[in-house]
Amino acid sequence: MISWEKLPSQMQTEAVKPYYEILQKKQISLIFKRLFDIVVSIIMLLILSPVFLVLAIAIKLDSKGPVFYRQVRVTQYGKEFRIFKFRTMVTNADKIGSQVTVGGDSRITRVGKVIRECRLDEIGQLLNILVGSMTFVGTRPEVPKYVEKYTSEMWATLLLPAGVTSEASIRYKDEAALLDAAEDVDATYIQDVLPGKMKYNLRSIQEYSFFKDIETMFQTVFAVVEKD
Repeated sequence: MISWEKLPSQMQTEAVKPYYEILQKKQISLIFKRLFDIVVSIIMLLILSPVFLVLAIAIKLDSKGPVFYRQVRVTQYGKEFRIFKFRTMVTNADKIGSQVTVGGDSRITRVGKVIRECRLDEIGQLLNILVGSMTFVGTRPEVPKYVEKYTSEMWATLLLPAGVTSEASIRYKDEAALLDAAEDVDATYIQDVLPGKMKYNLRSIQEYSFFKDIETMFQTVFAVVEKD
């Protein structure tokens, strides 16, 4: 972790400081976390390379546009990055609707629907993990417009890299269906969903350990299998 003085000004607050001090005492665990991310992401990329190829071909044959959806998200210390997700929607979907996806979203392509049902759109994030813009377990990366709505305490979640999964992700695995029933998707997400998820994300920092991360990864697998 960088020193307190080098944090962005919006993170140098009394609300963030207790979380920073907790993580400062977990430096060894954080080193193991990064080493785990590098080793496991490389192994998984090698194993899943045939799947990447099949998905790329299917997406290109189904609709016009790139293979990957490279939306701008926010990660550690408030830095912006482009996330790797296999494209499951029409090109420029974020410009013709909300930046969160609802259950029966008309922007989803035919192949995209299958990819989402098989939970394969997220595996592109292995590339983000490898380069360090993401980690396996951590707060899901938000788009800048939602980060602007963070409270002072919520900024503490950006002390660590954004994650592929988390306890909040498991608890809110039916988020799309929940938002599908909302009249104003963005308002419902900002006022109801985001604060709820952040309670779990902040607690995860308070209870952080490398082995807790491993436990969360297993819980994610069980949650996906159970939902299927």
